[in-house]
Amino acid sequence: MLKLDARDLKILSILQTEGRISKSELAKRVNLSNTPCWERLQRLEAAGIVRGYGARIALEALAEHVTIFVTAELENHRSGDFSRFEDAVSGEPEIVACWALGGGLDYLFQVVTRSVGTYQLLIDRLLTGDTGLKRYFTYIVTKEVKNGGVPLEIFKSL
Repeated sequence: MLKLDARDLKILSILQTEGRISKSELAKRVNLSNTPCWERLQRLEAAGIVRGYGARIALEALAEHVTIFVTAELENHRSGDFSRFEDAVSGEPEIVACWALGGGLDYLFQVVTRSVGTYQLLIDRLLTGDTGLKRYFTYIVTKEVKNGGVPLEIFKSL
């Protein structure tokens, strides 16, 4: 694990919300000259801490859509069962995020799709395919309240 100092965390914090910031502006904001700032950024990228850069899209400005969170329980709990389900989920573009859980349920995943009807088609594919899905619970998002970056300030003491 790469040891990070306060400046590294500040770089990451800025990039999290301003991914298109120029290198010179980033250097200025973290009180470094361009070359040392660029070297730190390259080190963070090489270590896999910065996974990539992207845009946060305002889907509501593009088209009608629905965001749904789903909890899932598998029929069996052998290694192959988890792999089979994870492979199936990875092949579904409407499933935009998925997390394995400890506790009573096995997975939580996020679906973004055109409608509840297209969501149901996705669930039908998972249920009729060889995924091992036993039971699922659907939670439809009615309003986004908060969607932000990771609070990097909690890692300052590391």
